[in-house]
Amino acid sequence: MRLQLTPLPDRPILELVGESKLVCVGDLHIGLEHEMRLNGVHVPSQTHRMERLLIEVAPGHDGIVILGDVKHMVPGSSRQEFREVPQFFRAMLKAYPRVMVVRGNHDTRLEEMLPDAVEMHPASGLVLEDIGFVHGHTWPSDEVMRSRVLVLGHNHPAVLFEDGLRTSAVERCWVRARFRPGPHERYQLLPEEVIMVPPLNPGLRGSPINFQGPRLLGPIFSKDMIELETARVYLLDGIYLGTVADLRVERRGRWKRYADGPSSDEEK
Repeated sequence: MRLQLTPLPDRPILELVGESKLVCVGDLHIGLEHEMRLNGVHVPSQTHRMERLLIEVAPGHDGIVILGDVKHMVPGSSRQEFREVPQFFRAMLKAYPRVMVVRGNHDTRLEEMLPDAVEMHPASGLVLEDIGFVHGHTWPSDEVMRSRVLVLGHNHPAVLFEDGLRTSAVERCWVRARFRPGPHERYQLLPEEVIMVPPLNPGLRGSPINFQGPRLLGPIFSKDMIELETARVYLLDGIYLGTVADLRVERRGRWKRYADGPSSDEEK
């Protein structure tokens, strides 16, 4: 039986139903508020908010997959992370029979904070039934790329709306895209589809994918393996907005600093 993938309405949570029933989220960035405080912005921690949301949807599910960037500070770790990450995962283990984490680029020293029952998987990814899961900052394994669908985080996908007065608003979104036809020198087989998962942390407004000349992170994007122009964009409430090509806006103001290409360490 193939896993069926469905975003839960109004939540940045992907539900997978097959032989088992799972939920998948990405980019928690626990400890983000610590960095914001260092920059003079004082906001309450969002960890309990994320915890409550995942406990709310837990009944009837056999497990949860977290697509990396559990913690925020890199390099190193903050006191907030050492305090809140263990508390968060103890709550997840009470709510879900199985808790799985795929390492993200922010997850240095994460094992020191996790309860023993949490399953930690490498950055190269995890395969469950016919679905591959990665954070997205490094190359997935061959096994992951042989999956029917690749699910990833890392880019914090969002869409930017702009009116005639150039007033803008950013909303987190889901993105569904396809790989360009091969051959590709690194992989013999490729998934049928890529699903980009929006960040779970509500403090992350996201990175607009609909700018002209988008800067998307990770090797499969920087090597132009994805047909981004035809990628379909959906809001969290399920509204289909169109393709990335339909939604293009000019990069201006503070967003111009995101115009450069990804750094070389993201392609290793």
